Parts: sequence; C-alpha cells; structure tokens
Amino acid sequence: MSDSSRSALRLALSLADPATADVLADRMKPQLLAVLADRLGMPAVLVDELLGGDAGQQRAALEADPVEWLAAAAETGDPVVGQAIWQAEYRDDDGSKVRAVAEAPGLLRILLEAGDFSDPRWYAEDGLLQELYETRGPLMVAVLTSGFVGLSVEGLAALGAYLPPPVVIDACLTLLTLWGTTAPFVEWLRMHDEVPLLSAWQPQLPDLLRAAVDAPDPEAYLRRHRPAGEWTDPEHLHALARVRCGHPVARPDGLDWALIRKEHERLPFRRENLPTTDPRASTPLLLLTQWEGCPDVLLWESFREDPTGTAEYAAELPFEAFTVLWTDREERDGVLLRGLGRGIRAGRLPVERVLAEVGPAETVLTHLPLDHGPTRKALTDLLDALGTDPVNWLTFYARMNTARGSVVELVADATAPHTRGRRHTSWPRPAPAQFPAESPEHTRSTFLEVFACASEEARTAVVPFFDARAVQHLLAFGNPSPEVRAAVVAAHGPSAQVAMAGGCALSDAELRYLLDLDEPAVDAALFRHGRLDRAACERLLAGRLRAGGSRPVPGELLAALDDPDATYDRTTLTTGLGSGDLGVARSLLRRLRWLHLPASRLRLLLAVWERSGPDAVREILAMDHLPDTLRRRTEQLLTTPDGLESLRRQLAEAESPAALMAYLTAPAGRPHERLRRLRSEGLTPPWGALTAAHDAGTLPRDLLSALWELRDCPRPLLLAGLKTLPVWGADWIRAALNGGRLTHADILTHATPARAALHNLQQYAGDRPGDEPDAIGPPLRIRAAALTQEHLGTNVDAWALCLQLLPTFAGSLPELLAKANTLTRRPI
Repeated sequence: MSDSSRSALRLALSLADPATADVLADRMKPQLLAVLADRLGMPAVLVDELLGGDAGQQRAALEADPVEWLAAAAETGDPVVGQAIWQAEYRDDDGSKVRAVAEAPGLLRILLEAGDFSDPRWYAEDGLLQELYETRGPLMVAVLTSGFVGLSVEGLAALGAYLPPPVVIDACLTLLTLWGTTAPFVEWLRMHDEVPLLSAWQPQLPDLLRAAVDAPDPEAYLRRHRPAGEWTDPEHLHALARVRCGHPVARPDGLDWALIRKEHERLPFRRENLPTTDPRASTPLLLLTQWEGCPDVLLWESFREDPTGTAEYAAELPFEAFTVLWTDREERDGVLLRGLGRGIRAGRLPVERVLAEVGPAETVLTHLPLDHGPTRKALTDLLDALGTDPVNWLTFYARMNTARGSVVELVADATAPHTRGRRHTSWPRPAPAQFPAESPEHTRSTFLEVFACASEEARTAVVPFFDARAVQHLLAFGNPSPEVRAAVVAAHGPSAQVAMAGGCALSDAELRYLLDLDEPAVDAALFRHGRLDRAACERLLAGRLRAGGSRPVPGELLAALDDPDATYDRTTLTTGLGSGDLGVARSLLRRLRWLHLPASRLRLLLAVWERSGPDAVREILAMDHLPDTLRRRTEQLLTTPDGLESLRRQLAEAESPAALMAYLTAPAGRPHERLRRLRSEGLTPPWGALTAAHDAGTLPRDLLSALWELRDCPRPLLLAGLKTLPVWGADWIRAALNGGRLTHADILTHATPARAALHNLQQYAGDRPGDEPDAIGPPLRIRAAALTQEHLGTNVDAWALCLQLLPTFAGSLPELLAKANTLTRRPI
C-alpha cells in the first residue's frame, strides 16, 4: 500500500460508525495490518498474531500510543517479539519514524523481566541476545538499564565495566538464579585476562567471584557484599547510563551525589571513557555540571578540561571561575561570553562584584546582559562617576581596549585627574562615516551599548565630541532619544543626518524622521542605501515633498541614481517611470537599458512631456534606448497639435487589460518571466481579464500555474488550481491556506484527483500544532463525517470500493463517495 492509501484506510475507519468500521476492518484486513505494521514498527504477521485477528482490537491499535502497545507486547517475554521490538521503528505523532528501544528503554527491561531464558531461541546465532552483545552508540542506554548483563557471561564482560559495582553484583545474582550454578562465574574468571577493561574498572570483581564460588552459599555471600541502598532505583540507573553514554538527562529525585563521586573515582566521567564513538555524544562530566548541586570537585575538574563549555552549561558556576588568571585569551573571552550573562540573570553572580572584580573591563562590558534591569541599573550608577565631563568619557573610551582591570578600575582611572596616561579632549583615532553604514564592532560597539546606559545629560554633553563614525553608529544603530538626536544634529549639522541615512536597518520611526526632513542629501542616501518601499521611492524620484508641493529632483539624488557602484533592483528603478523629470528619465534608461512593456515606454515619454516639455522628450529619444518605431512615431507626435493627447490615448490602450493580456499570453517567452517583467515595471496583472479568460477556457495552462504563485492571485483562479492538485502539494497551496485565500474545506470539496486532495488535507493539517499527519482538523472532520454518512452510511461494500477507487479516481472526494455508492447500488 502507498502512504496515502494507508492514511485513507485509517481515516475511513475513524469516520465510519463502530459496527461498520469493524466489518470494514475485517474486509480490509491485509491492508489494515499493513497500516498497523507501519504505525507500530512491527511485522504485519506478528501484529496479527499479537492482536489475535480481532477487528476491534486492530482498530483500537490504530489509535493506541505505540510505546504503550509495544510495552504490552514486551510483557509476553517472547524472544521473537523481543527481537521485533528491538528493531521496531514506530510512526510518531508527527509522522516521523522513531527507534522504539532508543526512545523508550523501559521496553527492553519489560521484555527481559518477562522472558523465559530457558528458551533456546534467546541464544540463537541471530537472536536478540547476540545483537545486544554487539550494541554500541545511542542504544547503549537501553542495554545498560535492561538487566541484560545478568543474562550471560558475555553480557557481563561486554558491559559490566560501565555499571556501578552494586549493579554488577545484581547481575551476578541474576546469573546465579538463572543458571542455578556458579559455572558462569568460573567461565568469567577463565576469560578474566581477556577482558582488561573490566578488570581495570571493576578490580574487586575477580576476588568477589572467586570467594562466591568457594562459599557454601554463593547467593548469600554476594548479597552480604552488595552495598545496601546503592543504585536500587531504576530511574537513578537510567540517568547514570545516559550520562555514561553522553546523553543529556535531568537529575532524578533522590540520587545521592556521593554515589556519583564514587562512580567518578572508579571510572572518571571523561570523554575518553565513553562506551561509544558517536561524535554527537557530550562529555559526561559536562553533563553532570548541568545538575543543580554538582559538587565543586566535579565542577572544577570540568572547568579545567573545558572552561568554555562548563561556563555555558553548568547550573552553578562559582564566582571564582570568572576571576582566574588566564593565559589563553580565547578561553577567557569564551567563559565570559557564555557564563557571565547566564550567571547574572540567575542571580548567582552579583553584578556589583562582577563590575568590581572581573576583568578585563572591555570584555566584561561586552558580555554584560544590559537588557537585565538590575545589571543596567548597577552599570548606570557606576557611570554616574564619569558625570557630564566629555574628557572623562573620551578617556574612558580611549583606555577601554587596553584596560586589564575591572570596570570599576577603568572608571576610576578615567576620572582620576592625575594619571600616567594622558587625558583625552578629543575623540581618539577619529574615522569618517561609512556608506552603507556598518554595524559597530569591538570597542566601538561596546562603548555604544555602555553609552546608552548613561544619563540623558551626560549623553547630550558628550555627543558633540564624537567622531563622524561614532555619530553614524549612534544615530543608525543606537536608537537615541529625540533630545540626544537633536543635540547630535545641532553639534554636527546635516552631515549627521546624511550619515544616519546610510543605515540599512533603520526603524520605521527613524525612516519617517529622515524622510520628513525633505533634505536632498538625506533623500539621496536613503534611496541609495535605505529600506524604502515602492511609494517612497516613487515620491522621491518624482520630486514630491512630504510637506506638500514638489521641486525639481535634486542633483544629489540624480548622482545616487548614476553612481556606478550602486546596485538597484529593477522594481526600485521603475518607480521613476512616471516621474517626468528629465534627469531621472535619462538615468533610468541608462540603468535599465531596455523597457520590456510598451506601456512602460509610453508612460516614461508621457511623463517627461507633461512635466518637462517636448524638447525634453527629444533628448530622451536621442538616447537611442527605445524601439525605432516608437521613436519615429513619437517624433511625429511632437510636431502635431494634439500629439500629447494622442500619446495619452496610446498609453491608455497599452495599459488596458486587453493589451496586458496580449503581452502575457504571447506565444513567445515563458509566462513566469513575462509576469516578472510586468510586475517589475509597476504594472498589475489584469485579474479580471485573466479570470474571464480562464472561465472561457482560453487561459494557457502554463500562465495559470504561474499566476498561482502570486500572493494577490484571486480566489477563483486558486480554486482552478485545485482541479489538478499535485499529490505532494506545492508552495502556493501552503501560502494560500496560510493567507486565508483558500480553506481546507475548499480542498475537501473542489480538489482533484481525490488521492491528491486527501493527501494535501492531511499534509497541511499537520501545520497546525497538535494535529497528526494522518488526521484532519475537527471542523473538517465533522464535514467529512457528514459526507461519508450521506454517501456511504453503513454500506461496507461502498466503503471498500471507495478505498479501492481512491488511488486512480480523477474526480473530487465528494464525487468519489457518490461514485462508490452508485456502483454498489445499495440504499443507505
């Protein structure tokens, strides 16, 4: 069965009434078993055997939690079932395949506890135990927590090294109970020299087993030597196994740190002691530091081995970790980057001590969480010492990147009247503004963030002493208050606003502020580097003022248009086609080289004539960037009394729906390319004419498919797209559903073929949280149930025929239901 057929059967069984569903399940048993096998990750034959062939149980298994169902199967203790569970990859709620034992290691424990190990099938060459001996990687957790080491000498030898001694003794007791003799111990002692790893990490085991073999009551002897109360909780052992294998896990309640330390002394939690070479595995010691209350001895050992990782992940990193004397600058910066903000936010690092004791100052300031209220206040209070004296601030900035001490020491040094270093009265190492503006880096970036914490009075007093680049950084990236911004402009003049306009990430409010200036140099910088919408570009290129009225397009903006280093999107340039300014028109033709649509060429010529007169039109024609025929006709119009009106009529005709339709449906060229050209030149597709052409059956198929991709494509054309729905969906379908231009009910009602309709309903229903891939949303389910009841009712033959026809039926889902009912000819 295909995926869509399987999901259709599952949906059908959920929509039919229980009695009908049971009969249908029995009728479709092979297909249903295939669905269950996919859902549960087990062979269909084994699923059938475990369910006893009961249709009701089979339907219930469709909706059962796979892990719970597999756990019930594991309770059989059957080695064949066990091997199937070991290999099972069940279908999770999101539709993905999941390795059952890896995600639910308790399944293996249930199976082994229920197993009868006198059954020789357990020990078959291709049996489950043989596979367990060779297990490495992520599934090691399941094996280590399953009791497997107590089943055979081989298991004890292969895995016992990674388990605490009390658990190894438990395994020996299991071996003794299972075999009823100490022969396994004798066998293990014989192979002792061949298992150096176990000998090294369980050194007490050989003497313990020798003594048990010689003891009158080996079981009592082993029990006396098992430490009481240690590693008796399965959750504790599971957590230990995950850590040993490098997998994150929460610390379970009641796990004694003394036991963890004892395990670390026996077999250190280092990367080289992982039982796997999986590169995704974490260092076990680092995982332990993530647990609250991790002992200092383990924390510091992890910190010495991996300071950056420990700073990032440790739940509680001591303050002293941030004040050590570093020889490796990268490690120091990594620790501050990953640990400082986390520790301050969590309240483990007092920010006042950080500012007073941790260095170097610039690195600390760079990584302070200044969006954290108490941290920002502490820094603001400290900066008050710099006051409103620009010399203090300039000296603070100049010494920031060389200061080795703390932030408190840097502030004290910057405010001291007598120091060995000179005090700065001007900006050190001044630099010009950049176009486009680049985000501040290093010391400039840190200073900008620190400066934002200063009082308004201090900022207003200091900004006149900024260099041009600091001015640009403050205005374009620093989000200053209107008062501080006004102080910057008052001190540095219009060049500050031009520098600000060089930023490409200005907020909407900042853009409005700059556009409201109607300053030519600012407008030019915004057009060249800013984030302007089409309307703003059109206004600038037309010379219209924000305050009302208009002016000739300034030379600064024309220079930006002609800048050979500038790269403009075609849609940006074509906003100037209606400008009429001669300079703009010349620049556009030089840049665009060619206008694709007759309407665009006529619009440019008409705008120039209306604004700049016929001589300006002659200059445009002389550039030789327009078709010869258009050039000759326009030259003739320039000499006739009604030439301007005639040009207007030509433009109206060229922009008419009929003309645009003719352009879009021309046999030459690709529809996607023609649509792109039309929209890039500021024209909207003639939706009414396109819809009418589709209704008349004259709209080319390839043009229709290109229209679906457009976000303003009208609903009637989108519904037409549902008539040939791709089975695996398409981006335009998802976009139309998300935008509300199509609904899931549209797909249910109109989409064809039926198989594709069903698959798309299930595929896109999964976009909503909580929906399974084989499910459809509740409102749609009600509608689907009503449709199936109307057409199929309790007619099992119709239900079965419907599923049989689904893969090849060309019509919609309602048509499929009606067809199935008609062919079976039974009243409902």
